[in-house]
Amino acid sequence: MSSSESGDDLDVKKALGEEEEDADYTLANADVSTKYQEAAKIANAALDVVLSKIAVGKTPLELSRAGDEVIEEKCKKIFTKKVKGRTIEKGVAFPTCVSINECVCHNSPLASEAQEPVKEGDLVKVDLGVHIDGFVSVVAHTVRVGPAPTAEEPIKGPVADVFLAALTASEVAIKLIKPGNSNKQVTEAMARVAEAFGVNAMQGTLMHQMKRYIIDGNKVIILREDVDQKVDDVVFEQGEIYSVDVAFSSGEGKPREATSRTTVFKRAVDVSYRLKMKASRYVFNEMNHRFPTLPFTLRALEDEKQARMGVVECLKHDLLHPYPVLMERPGDIVVHFKATILLLPSGTAKVTGLPYSTVGFVSDKELPEDIKAILATSSKTSQKKKKKKKDKAAMDVTAT
Repeated sequence: MSSSESGDDLDVKKALGEEEEDADYTLANADVSTKYQEAAKIANAALDVVLSKIAVGKTPLELSRAGDEVIEEKCKKIFTKKVKGRTIEKGVAFPTCVSINECVCHNSPLASEAQEPVKEGDLVKVDLGVHIDGFVSVVAHTVRVGPAPTAEEPIKGPVADVFLAALTASEVAIKLIKPGNSNKQVTEAMARVAEAFGVNAMQGTLMHQMKRYIIDGNKVIILREDVDQKVDDVVFEQGEIYSVDVAFSSGEGKPREATSRTTVFKRAVDVSYRLKMKASRYVFNEMNHRFPTLPFTLRALEDEKQARMGVVECLKHDLLHPYPVLMERPGDIVVHFKATILLLPSGTAKVTGLPYSTVGFVSDKELPEDIKAILATSSKTSQKKKKKKKDKAAMDVTAT
């Protein structure tokens, strides 16, 4: 075991049945960077398709299926050649979830479950992820159903405040997540944005470092720090990959688990147990074969009835990590955005996330000067500064 290898890396290797090797899975490897960016292109494309299908009368099930289908179809067409006799795995890294209004996240219903269709004025949140050879890109987006707001007919009031807070927070976080900065700086800035717009950041939301086959690495940024919810201080380093996950609410920002069925799970790679029920063994075998490390939805399993029965014993013995559907209070406005960023030598590269115009949103709130200053900074590394440092180093060497 190398000293640089974390526990999550080793647990994943064990789950995948991979032996120790010296392969370079960092962004210094051009092939790795390409896979992250190709996964990002597919994630953006799938998100675009789902957004184009959102309309009055559409159901979360239809929209969730559409996202997963695009991911699977597009992944089939790339990296088709075997490498060292091994087929490159690719596909869904986080199942498409469609959460409406006060539903915060993780709503990915089964075919047997009826849910209310989309209505005019609904806020629809879409969340999904893609991987190529285990290199994950995730994305989330929120839209309001109906005519797009314009400068002439803008959205005002609490809806505008929550939207602008989430969009601003996402941009601020991307500016701050760079080598040398800390997660504490990001969390403090998120609190400043929430305060400025008079809204609340969603409790329990974490931005994770991502690695190969790891969607929720050990380095995290907490969106909202509370007395009972804190994380260890970390410093960002070049070559790291992060999901920038922001969710804001007009309510308390303290989501509760919904009464609806949890359908999204991830295997607990460090836990084993000899299951008794046939249905449980079916779920576990399918999971091991198709989703050994990344989240999946029960909808992806062929036998839904078996899946619903079998997941109970798996959960009882901690073989699965559940992603429960989370809810704010009825009537609360919830907006969610997520992007994937790569910390490259040239600066921070945002590889997922669709453009969002704020022209049609009007708020009477004012950002504090320190947040404005962060927004005014560049995400790119100054080549001029780098050259000066190199020149100075050369001079120092000559002087000695």
